[in-house]
Amino acid sequence: MKRQLRQWIKKTKLVETGLHLVMRLFACLPVHPNRFLFESFLGKQYSDNPRAIYEALKQEHPELELIFSKDRQSVLTDPTVQTVNRMTIRWIYLLATSRVWISNSRLPSWLFKRKGTIYLQTWHGTPLKKLALDMDDVQMANTTTKRYKRDFAREASKWDFLISPNTYSSRIFRRAFHFSGEMLEVGYPRNDVFYQTERHPEIVERVYSRYQIDRTKKIILYAPTWRDNEYVAQGLYSFTLPFSLEQFEKRFGAEYTLLIRMHYLVADQVDTSAYLSVHNASDYPDISDLYIAADAMITDYSSVMFDYAHLKRPMIFYTYDLEHYRDQLRGFYFDFEQEAPGPLVLQQARLFEEIDRLHEWSNRYGAKFAAFEKKFCQWDDGTASLQAYQRLLQPVSNQHKGELS
Repeated sequence: MKRQLRQWIKKTKLVETGLHLVMRLFACLPVHPNRFLFESFLGKQYSDNPRAIYEALKQEHPELELIFSKDRQSVLTDPTVQTVNRMTIRWIYLLATSRVWISNSRLPSWLFKRKGTIYLQTWHGTPLKKLALDMDDVQMANTTTKRYKRDFAREASKWDFLISPNTYSSRIFRRAFHFSGEMLEVGYPRNDVFYQTERHPEIVERVYSRYQIDRTKKIILYAPTWRDNEYVAQGLYSFTLPFSLEQFEKRFGAEYTLLIRMHYLVADQVDTSAYLSVHNASDYPDISDLYIAADAMITDYSSVMFDYAHLKRPMIFYTYDLEHYRDQLRGFYFDFEQEAPGPLVLQQARLFEEIDRLHEWSNRYGAKFAAFEKKFCQWDDGTASLQAYQRLLQPVSNQHKGELS
């Protein structure tokens, strides 16, 4: 296994060196001052904070050239979005000549960031689980803890701006990412839609129509995180659903439809074709729509809890592997068991009991939720996209990054 890892690393380094040199050549060309390149979840989605900033800029600044990076296998549902396939020569050229990069996850470590390019890292969640340099043991395919942390620190050194949703996150991001640039403490752009309530009826109708849900039924969204150690190969992870869909449908199918939203790394791991009241919504373009349509959410340690909290709706935490996840796999930044704004359940029977009691959630957990909301929903007010792009359009007087190899 160690020999295979060494061979993979050697081959990868050769490819990365070649791509890096190509990008350096393109960097001899002028920077296009109006060119912005966006990427969400390694090009797998048109979603999240990059999408929110993209759409705000497109509406207010049509003179800009806005391009979304996409994985070859991904299909962006909006035909008006200009795209480029990731890991192509054209993609490298556009990155090399763009004034702004906007991403919510890491870009490849071999990318050359030239002087004159601004890199806005939006990230993709408030941290419960330990991140990056704070992780004690990295259990991911084809890497080591030392290599992972080195690559992450190298990536973060290229960020000029980093968006933060609350004071708690700012403190952790500084340390975990070893980030020394400018923190944009404006909230998350993807959460702006929660405050644009005039859009909600149309969004709800869109979700119900897509999955042909009876309008008399309510929606429960199940959105778990991924487990770092459940990898099959480089970039491939597995996930086993921890409760019976058959029993869920039998018990709750008349009242609820369950939408399952998997992490993008395991989005294709659940087959729901045999069920009338359960749908795999992992390929839905943007999870924000699913939040708005859902009457309640089931999650575990995923950062979706911090976003869904803006809607002030019930949450259940199905933490069947709590001890292992907390003590061995990731570790938490705060006492999750004490601060979670809803019940933590470890078995399917208890999960189903809590679904039966959703109508009591506000009375039972209202006080804990209020404290949670105050701490984590601190800055969002519907203007994060606007504030973020306005900063990008201002002169960057202290572009401390310069040219990075």
